[in-house]
Amino acid sequence: MCGRYSIVMTPDEMRGQFGYPELPNFPPRYNVAPTQPIPLVRLWEGRRQFTLMRWGLLPSWVKDPKAFTLLINARADTVNDKPAFRNAMKYRRCLIPADGFYEWKREGTSKRPYLIRMKSKAPFAFAGLWETWTGPNGEEVDTAAMVTTEANKVLAPIHHRMPVILPPQAYADWLDHANVTAAQASSLLVPFDDEPMEAFEISAEVNRVANDNPDIQRPYTAPPPAEMMLPFG
Repeated sequence: MCGRYSIVMTPDEMRGQFGYPELPNFPPRYNVAPTQPIPLVRLWEGRRQFTLMRWGLLPSWVKDPKAFTLLINARADTVNDKPAFRNAMKYRRCLIPADGFYEWKREGTSKRPYLIRMKSKAPFAFAGLWETWTGPNGEEVDTAAMVTTEANKVLAPIHHRMPVILPPQAYADWLDHANVTAAQASSLLVPFDDEPMEAFEISAEVNRVANDNPDIQRPYTAPPPAEMMLPFG
């Protein structure tokens, strides 16, 4: 699964990468977490649109949101079958811009955080799904989830799954629900190529959502052994 990621590209970079006309001033975020608003790109009235939605999909048929577990990820192998995602896969596919994401490697009883990104630090897009939930009083909440697949060779030593990263040439087909069926779009839900990607351990500071700054992405440096820490004098 993917439970945290970063979006630090500038607004101009995001517009250039994803081709929408809006001029949002979305600030850099180094530690995006579920339930927070996230930027995404969808097709709306025939053109690409930038919008913000809550991370954690809420299907339209849910009666009581407080009693429903937010769905931050959707498995690629079941996304066309599960009621929570089936209609979104047909009609409401989106791109979720990102620069990197975090995963935790379990070692015994502890977990060590890693940053995964492109070696070039270039931005990319997760395959996403969105829904609009309408409450009993007419209130509407737009929510989204990212699709996950099996890990590639970069992720496999850390975790067995990874978010689906779409290459730029696949953006149009993923978004075009009118002409590209859910079954056809499913062929895009594969592990991203290994070669452009890197993963390295970072500080446990990323564990706290409140830590939202560039320092959390610095490579982890282990403290020196105790025998090397000699007293002065």
